[in-house]
Amino acid sequence: MVSMKMQKRLAASVLNCGKRKVWLDPSEAFQISMANSRMDIRKLVKDSLIIKKPNVTQSRWRWRRAYDGERKGRKCGYGKRKGTREARLPSKLLWLRKTRVLRRLLRKYRETNKIDKHTYHDMYIKAKGSVFKNKRSLIESIHKAKRDQKATKNVLFDQIIAINAIGKGSKERVSWNKQRLLSQQREIIDVLDI
Repeated sequence: MVSMKMQKRLAASVLNCGKRKVWLDPSEAFQISMANSRMDIRKLVKDSLIIKKPNVTQSRWRWRRAYDGERKGRKCGYGKRKGTREARLPSKLLWLRKTRVLRRLLRKYRETNKIDKHTYHDMYIKAKGSVFKNKRSLIESIHKAKRDQKATKNVLFDQIIAINAIGKGSKERVSWNKQRLLSQQREIIDVLDI
């Protein structure tokens, strides 16, 4: 076999890379071995008898496999943890996310007139104090408050009607008493006139 050590060195210099990156076509070994100048090497590069190999990139396959595993909850045991629980996921951040969701919902309900400003304020204060675990519990609480509000309105309405009825009864009694007194006075006057 013909030695192509010099051609490889010249090709590396021409292609501006290392010797390990130079590929010499083994089927054209004789023609390549005849080249003894940089100009000859350039001609062979143009004819694709000498090629610069592509850069070998680090494979992402192992990383992807590990990443997918971590997404599923693998490799997250006590031995893999560096920071404290609070450092890894602060409770303040969790509170912030939850509170923003609840406040957004309350704003939307207030703007669409599903709740009045008093209910809004009451629920806002409760949301700030972590009374509601999630959005669903807040919605349930709003529905409950609306039901209670409606029930109290009905009770008050019934009470007002009852009071009015009592008032009407007393008015009727007063007018009846007046009429009775007038009739008695008339009788007395009639008796005296005789």
